[in-house]
Amino acid sequence: MFQNRAEALALTLPAAIFAALVFLLPVAILLSEGFRSGGAWTLAAYTDFFSETLNRTVFFRTFRLGLEVTAVSAVIGYAAAFAIVNLPPKGKGRMIGLITLPLMISPVARTYAWIVILGRTGIVNEAITGLGLSPEPLRLLFTETAVFIGLLQLFLPLMILSLISALENMPKDAIPAARVLGANWFQVFWKVILPLTKEGLVVGGTLVFTGSLTAYITPAILGGSKVLMLETLLYQQVSVANNFISASVIAFILIVMSFAANILLKRLATARNGR
Repeated sequence: MFQNRAEALALTLPAAIFAALVFLLPVAILLSEGFRSGGAWTLAAYTDFFSETLNRTVFFRTFRLGLEVTAVSAVIGYAAAFAIVNLPPKGKGRMIGLITLPLMISPVARTYAWIVILGRTGIVNEAITGLGLSPEPLRLLFTETAVFIGLLQLFLPLMILSLISALENMPKDAIPAARVLGANWFQVFWKVILPLTKEGLVVGGTLVFTGSLTAYITPAILGGSKVLMLETLLYQQVSVANNFISASVIAFILIVMSFAANILLKRLATARNGR
């Protein structure tokens, strides 16, 4: 299409300059604050951050919830995606539309809906007290369970859509051939479906994990100050404590965790493919 690489680079140059000025440069300035102290480059801000018990607790909680949401999304996503790709074209289109519909709704509205469901006078507590399972309403909001449920419903569609795309690109005769050769369904999934759909799993896993790490609205509403996550802690450090150095440290940790998750998933997929 292009006569030489210079023409292609010339077309991408305006977008690259715009991204560098409005995104990369501000992020670089923010992140550099965590490595500077008194005009010198140091890691003191990071050692101070992890020396506090609260910060370590928030870090491991964020990491653990991200892993849990990603793992459960993968399990549910494979089951849902496999069922959807085997539907007739009309039914498949309707199901994909239903999965896509929540993505068109504001995360704020979707998260506030869980207050109606999990609140003390919500549907779940009404059912629990009505069935006599508990004499009084349970505290479901402002717990890790509430944050987990909110993050799962927020990012599960991304995992399902990624796996649907991967399953549709898989050879149609792969599963019947494996079954004819005597493989049970676990062997079919582990040795046929998983290797052939690893790219979709990597994409979906990266979107879900990084989304769970960086989501603010859902942990803030469903977790509040009782279940702090790194992103809510970041907001507190900037808006309440006016501590931009600590905010820089948290931002850098979130970026590193996001990139590390993508690299690790790719490595695991490659290793699995090699075996």
